[in-house]
Parts: sequence; structure tokens; C-alpha cells
Amino acid sequence: MGSFKGHMLPGTLFLVVGIWHIWSSVFRYASNPKSFRVRVWSPVNGFGGRVKYLELYVIAVGSFIDLCIEFLYSTHLKIVVNGALNPSHMNDFEHSGMLLMFFIFGIVALLSEKTSILPLPEGALCFIASSAFAAEYLLFYFHSTSHKGLEGYYHFILVLLIGLCILSTVAGALFPASFPVDLCSGVAITLQGLWFYQTAFTLYGSMMPKGCLLEENEITCSSIEHEIHGELLANFQLFVQVLSVLFGVGGACIYAETKFGRASSAEV
Repeated sequence: MGSFKGHMLPGTLFLVVGIWHIWSSVFRYASNPKSFRVRVWSPVNGFGGRVKYLELYVIAVGSFIDLCIEFLYSTHLKIVVNGALNPSHMNDFEHSGMLLMFFIFGIVALLSEKTSILPLPEGALCFIASSAFAAEYLLFYFHSTSHKGLEGYYHFILVLLIGLCILSTVAGALFPASFPVDLCSGVAITLQGLWFYQTAFTLYGSMMPKGCLLEENEITCSSIEHEIHGELLANFQLFVQVLSVLFGVGGACIYAETKFGRASSAEV
């Protein structure tokens, strides 16, 4: 069983990184389509290069903070009980393992970009990022099979979005000059962040479907009709999020082409 904060924190991290990926991809392609390359992370230009690696720091620091919350705070430091992992907090341990993978990706990418200790090509970083998404996929896949009903359905949709993140990240290594692949990766990460938010507000917040309630750490619906209604509502919520992101991408493309594209460059 999760919690409101437990979905909002990673959701914020994915959403911020995903939106930045979308804008960076669109901006780089509009500026120079011929030299476009897939980036598993995007540098922040300006400010004298002081915030160039901001995205990697956000990933590393954000995942580490969330890792500490899941592994230390949520367990109340009762990690081992009678010589074994505390069975009451297995969810927290699973989430910690997932967050550790993203923390490792952030650290490895920083070492690769800022030092000569571990020089890695962009394709290798894509595969490392995909392994972090794969760990997340396995976690929520088993969540979706062990969590039944409405909660399991929301986890199932999350698993689909994580799978899209894996595919688009691996494709970035295989097609390093593809703008659609790079853009798809940003869209998938953004949708994952939005769905974390949606799950938090629906299952643990004020948007619980009629006829369903959270009681004793379990979400139950009073009838199969109410459960089906909740699942249909989830489908509609996902449709609205996909449509909103696509409109946002379209707006970003128009703005980037107008301000930084080939047409504006020719006018200058």
C-alpha cells in the first residue's frame, strides 16, 4: 500500500525532468536539425556554465532524498526485526531499491560528464537509464499483480507508462540521431510523473471515485459496478493527460521554431 506523499515525491521528480527533456529536445532540433543527437540528459545553458549539470544533480539528489524517506523515515529505522527485514515495510524496501537505481544513474552520469574516471558514450548512459526504468517496471509490475481492484488498475497503467520509458530510452541508444525517439522519451517520463500525481489524488486524496474508499490501508469498492466505473474514470484521466501533453508538445514546437528555428535564423 502506498501513500499520498509516496506518490507525489517521485511524481514531481519525473514530471520536472520529463518537461525539461521535452523542451530541450524541441529546442535542440529547432536550432539545428542536422546536428541533432539524442541526449539521455540535457545540459542547462547560461549562467556561465554553473548550472550545466542541474538535471543530473536533481536526479541524484532528488532520488537520494526520496530513498532516505522510504528506507529510513517510513520504516522508523526498524529495518531488521528478528534477524530479517521488517515484513511490515517491504513496500518501503522495494521503493528504496528502485530509487537507488536512479541515484546510481545520476552519479554515474555525473562521473562520466565531469571527470575522466568513467568516460561513457551517450548510448551507454541510455542503457544505464533504461536499467533504472526496468527496475521500476519490475517493482510496479509485481505491485499490479499483488494489488487487486482499483489500486491494481492504476498500477497497471503506471507499468505501461514505465514500459514506454524503457523502450524510448533503449531506442535512444539504437537511433542516436532520431528526434522522435528523443521527444518520445521526454513525453513518456512526463506522463509517468503526471500519473503518479493522478494516482496520489485519486487513491489517497480527494478524487476517490464514488462508491470506493480507502479503509485500513486497503482500497475497496462497494460493488463491481463502482469498481468498473473507477477503472473507466482512470482511462479518461489518462486520455486527458496524454492529450494535454501532446498539446503542450505542439505548442513548444511552434514556439521553438518561431524563436530559434531555421526561419528565424534566416531572417537574422
